[in-house]
Amino acid sequence: MAARRPFTQATNTSTSASSSNGPSSNGRPRRRKPAAKKPTGNVAQSNSSVTATEYESVIPMDVPDDLTFADLGVPAALADALAATGVTKPFPIQAATLPDSLAGKDVLGRGRTGSGKTYAFVLPLLARLYLRGNKRQPKSPRALILAPTRELATQIQASIQPLADVLELRTMTIFGGVGHGPQTTGLRKGVDIVVACPGRLEDHLKAGNLRLDAVEITILDEADHMADLGFLPAVRRILEATPVKAQRLLFSATLDAGVDVLVKRFMNNPITHSVDSAQSPVSKMTHHVLHVKADSRVPVLVDLTAAPGRTLVFTRTKYGAKSLTKKLIASGVPAVELHGNLSQGARTRNLEAFSAGTAKTLVATDIAARGIHVDDITLVIHADPPVEHKAYLHRSGRTARAGAEGTVITLMTDDQVRDVRDLTRKAGIAPKTTKLSIGDPLLAELAPGERVFVEPPAKAPVVATTSTPGRGRGRSRGAGGGSGRSGAGSTRTATGSTSPRSAGGSTKTRTVASSTATRPGDSPSASRGGRRRRGPRKQAA
Repeated sequence: MAARRPFTQATNTSTSASSSNGPSSNGRPRRRKPAAKKPTGNVAQSNSSVTATEYESVIPMDVPDDLTFADLGVPAALADALAATGVTKPFPIQAATLPDSLAGKDVLGRGRTGSGKTYAFVLPLLARLYLRGNKRQPKSPRALILAPTRELATQIQASIQPLADVLELRTMTIFGGVGHGPQTTGLRKGVDIVVACPGRLEDHLKAGNLRLDAVEITILDEADHMADLGFLPAVRRILEATPVKAQRLLFSATLDAGVDVLVKRFMNNPITHSVDSAQSPVSKMTHHVLHVKADSRVPVLVDLTAAPGRTLVFTRTKYGAKSLTKKLIASGVPAVELHGNLSQGARTRNLEAFSAGTAKTLVATDIAARGIHVDDITLVIHADPPVEHKAYLHRSGRTARAGAEGTVITLMTDDQVRDVRDLTRKAGIAPKTTKLSIGDPLLAELAPGERVFVEPPAKAPVVATTSTPGRGRGRSRGAGGGSGRSGAGSTRTATGSTSPRSAGGSTKTRTVASSTATRPGDSPSASRGGRRRRGPRKQAA
């Protein structure tokens, strides 16, 4: 049998009614005409209308050991910059898509999570801007990458930055949760590449801080998610603001018919590359379902997360992530949370703590399911099973990345049995299901190593406040006899300091308050004018 070629250069084809390559009435891809040779390597199709059936037409591809980025057409300067970062051999998704994307064609690319999709679209973008050499203009970026979350935008920026610096290209991120000012300043100075979330990018468009009429190439990462109803209106308006002839690349781990609305409207004869199925299991990823009682759920989580190594725990809701993080910390497991209710600063700090290992457990909602890449995540736990199978695949893909091993565990209670069974079936996963409770030996097998617990942090001291009346309202005396006068609407706060001391395993906290504090239980007297003031309330520091 002849050896497979590293990639297939696709030819443009049309989707006429007489074509024998389109889907048949039963939804399966029709066989090609006998005279046509079956393609080798990846599947590459060019259609004005792409269907879910065509996305499922997959032929696995192996990359020869001696294949280099230069062989695929990557400019020498960019290939050398890649080599300087330790990247020398293309992944299958890169070998499949680069010949077409570097040639300026519109491409849809699918490779499973952790397959190297970021470089697959970053490299043709950088090569295009570098070779054309157009001068950057204020407020007019030359390339645009859209991502659904701030974390993914930051991750893409981190991949681009060292390569862009070598090529003397300027790049920046735009997303919400941070001030508009620095972003506006950066756009006015001129930037080559913008990595953005749709919402904040639209804010700048409406404010006149940037234009998209100079964009040469537009990329949608996690394209299926960007085609969801929550993102779709903004994504369509943004794409409509870019030139019609601009190159467009759409990438995701789970491309399906949901992206058709974008493909038909904005892409020109797109070529589809799928190097593996959306349901292709990662060979080094093992899947387990643990059937537990509702009251055993948290103790089982504590046992698993107390083991050595990094653990990523997923919940369905922001409240669930916050609540579970508190329970883990109270049980002695260093954990941080990641969800949409946190400020951008807190999200960044928590993710950095998880990456650095100061907190070895991250409890997150699905905002961490896409784009979060932290090395050596050995365990992913679905504390709450996701609603859809695509979310399961993206969540699970945070482990066993780039050839590493990983374990995925789903906790299932009695009322979730049917949902989990349907979920794993749609995801193409056949997990091992075990009914257990805390103390089961299987927990030590799934998360081996000695369990380590730390002393939960001491609670913050109580700080009392007392308010004084505004000018013209006279003085107010507390029951303790103290009096004071201040400016209008001012508030005096007791300043305290804490000094934890450990003795015999206990922690004592000493709080020192200023003399102006009102003691708990004091009742305020009536102020001048006959109004009675409400007494002070305790506030947590």
